[in-house]
Amino acid sequence: MNELPNCPACASTFTYDDGLQYVCPECGNEWSKTVDADATDDTPSVRDANGNPLFDGDSVTVIKDLKVKGSSLVVKVGTKVKSIRIVEGDHDIDCKVDGIGPMKLKSEFVKKA
Repeated sequence: MNELPNCPACASTFTYDDGLQYVCPECGNEWSKTVDADATDDTPSVRDANGNPLFDGDSVTVIKDLKVKGSSLVVKVGTKVKSIRIVEGDHDIDCKVDGIGPMKLKSEFVKKA
């Protein structure tokens, strides 16, 4: 028997195959069959404060004053950070801030430049 995935919206087990997509008869949700292949992608999905996807090498702008832990320094609003690197973890951006040095930032406090 062919095993179909549960509905991602309501977790119903009554999904059916409708050609290029799956359909849930309980909630009416329709989703592509290629969603399963994208879920196994190894690259982390990191988005900025506005929901734009971030990738290695992008430039971002800080949207909030950020205190540097263990120091009296502050990363000011509007500071542009170039050549970011996406990493796993809570602080998902690895970068070098001019005047401060290497540090990690949370993606929720930056926007794509």
